[in-house]
Amino acid sequence: MENTSNSSDFIREIVAEDLETGKVNTVVTRFPPEPNGYLHIGHAKAICINFEIAKDYKGKTNLRFDDTNPVKEDVEYVNAIKEDVAWLGFQWDGLFFASDYFDEMYNRAVLLIKKGLAYVDDQSADEIRQTRGTLTEPGQNSPFRDRSVEENLELFDRMRQGEFPDGTRVLRAKIDMASPNINLRDPVIYRISHATHHNTGDKWCIYPMYAFAHPLEDSIEGVSHSLCSLEFKDQRPLYDWVIRECEMPHISRQYEFGRLNLSQTIMSKRFLKRLVDEGVVDGWDDPRMPTISGVRRRGFTPEAIRAFVREIGVGVGSGEVDYKMLEHYIREDLKLKAPRTMGVIRPLKVVITNYPEDSVELLDAEVNPEVPEMGTKQIQFSREIYIEQDDFMEEPPAKYFRLFPGNEVRLKNAYFIKCNDVIKDENGNVVELHCTYDQETKSGSGFSGRKVKGTIHWVDAKSAVPAEFRLYDSLLADETDAEDLLERINPNSLEVVNGFVEAGLKDAAPQDKFQFFRHGYFNVDPKHSTADHKVFNLIVSLKSSFKI
Repeated sequence: MENTSNSSDFIREIVAEDLETGKVNTVVTRFPPEPNGYLHIGHAKAICINFEIAKDYKGKTNLRFDDTNPVKEDVEYVNAIKEDVAWLGFQWDGLFFASDYFDEMYNRAVLLIKKGLAYVDDQSADEIRQTRGTLTEPGQNSPFRDRSVEENLELFDRMRQGEFPDGTRVLRAKIDMASPNINLRDPVIYRISHATHHNTGDKWCIYPMYAFAHPLEDSIEGVSHSLCSLEFKDQRPLYDWVIRECEMPHISRQYEFGRLNLSQTIMSKRFLKRLVDEGVVDGWDDPRMPTISGVRRRGFTPEAIRAFVREIGVGVGSGEVDYKMLEHYIREDLKLKAPRTMGVIRPLKVVITNYPEDSVELLDAEVNPEVPEMGTKQIQFSREIYIEQDDFMEEPPAKYFRLFPGNEVRLKNAYFIKCNDVIKDENGNVVELHCTYDQETKSGSGFSGRKVKGTIHWVDAKSAVPAEFRLYDSLLADETDAEDLLERINPNSLEVVNGFVEAGLKDAAPQDKFQFFRHGYFNVDPKHSTADHKVFNLIVSLKSSFKI
């Protein structure tokens, strides 16, 4: 993995000072996803920060699932998250589940009750919400706030035994209903949920709330620096309160960094799940989705994502990052990895009338001109080829340098050809071109005669491999006033076309990546591509106006 030790940011400065002053002896971080959906590109930033900071200071990073809400969680998400983290290039030191600590959490809640710092509230969720107060007005005490310790212990035990229906009682921390920080206004720390848990089955029918469970998990695991995104900043006083009042032996500390927001990109698991549930996309791994599984299927590389995260840095703000910046790092990574090849997406047949009908020859071509050590390959050439429809115009505008009647162009890695005749169907559509070639102009022959301004790509018709190309655009439309995100979905986010690729791609395997001349970088789709049906996903176009 790439060296990250030269990075510097406010969190690394805190970690370095804590080690230097002896505040901590070992750096322990954690990545704590809730298994209620697939991870997206925003989570990639949190993953990189937690794992790379620990690595820089020879510490440890745990992968821990905050599985405190069985209604929304599933083992499918657990497995997907593990796959995503590993694909990004990270290996966790410990694999834990919040549910592993349910007994300990329950005991700590009992401790709070015994200290007079927690009580069972019979109010409904709406009543609790209505009496919570506002940013300018204090909350109102619950009528059940002054229950005795004995009554609270009895009711909490009966909650655990399953005597009460969902929503009838909760356990609240007793802190301060007049606190200017709403998170400290007697937050709910346990609720009733008669739901089977993916890890603990039916052992429990009460579950801790995330804000209560998370600091306990960190302390139990000995986390030194609990790194989270900025929206948790207001919860930090509650985080510290829980660790202190639950008398946890290890003091974990929370630090917040700005989350990643990408332009024209959905960063909400809730909404992404809606897209999946309503069939707007082809599952969580649809290449248009910003999920890690989606960008992996599209063809993004973990190296590019890590480089992108390092470039945007670890700051305290959450400004929007241009999506083109991410694409820049994809190109930078792939240009030195992906073989160059030719694919015709919208084919137009060309017959080279003066080329011998039964002849076939092999032409030399570089695999990747930017990486000479990748060597050369041979491509087949014969009398009939396919070119792009866009590379021919019957009546071209000025300064059009590709093929048109009477004009000559170079076929990349092959010969000059000249268009002589245009064949059309009964509707007047161009279906075939008749051209002639100049055998003296073979690429690499040293021909120094006349010059041509246009070079076009092609695929030999005799050996071409049929292929499906999936061309992706942003999932969200650029300009719309719609409030519902579903109304912002770009109807042209996916275009499927059928064409041909070089014979050498016949055995291309899922996740193999190529640069198709003039088109962009493509990835062999791992979901729909088969040995007999090649499907290529557009990863990114060749050029961008974005500047680093």
